[in-house]
Amino acid sequence: MKLYLAKLVFAVQVDGNTEALEFDEQYRIVESGNSESAFYKARTIGHSEEEVFINANNQNVSWKFIDVSDIHSLSEFRDGEQIYSNSKKMEDGSSYIKYIRQKSMEIQVKNLTFA
Repeated sequence: MKLYLAKLVFAVQVDGNTEALEFDEQYRIVESGNSESAFYKARTIGHSEEEVFINANNQNVSWKFIDVSDIHSLSEFRDGEQIYSNSKKMEDGSSYIKYIRQKSMEIQVKNLTFA
């Protein structure tokens, strides 16, 4: 069995929301014998996680699985190789930088080992 990285895409729709449709891209580890079966296994996972629920504002929220858009064998990756990139435009770039540095500090503090 090999490990594969699969990208699953979901559409998230909130009733009454007239803004642009939101999409959730999820990267999942899938164990399978080959890329074809990994693709179909990832699809099964995606379909099994479709749901509709009521949020705190009493609105229906629908998670609809779109499809698997990428599948990669993890054995093909090298240490330090980029596997994902996302660009953002921010009105307040300094606040975003502060937020990222705070998240980094939280990871560092969480993983400190005291002697």
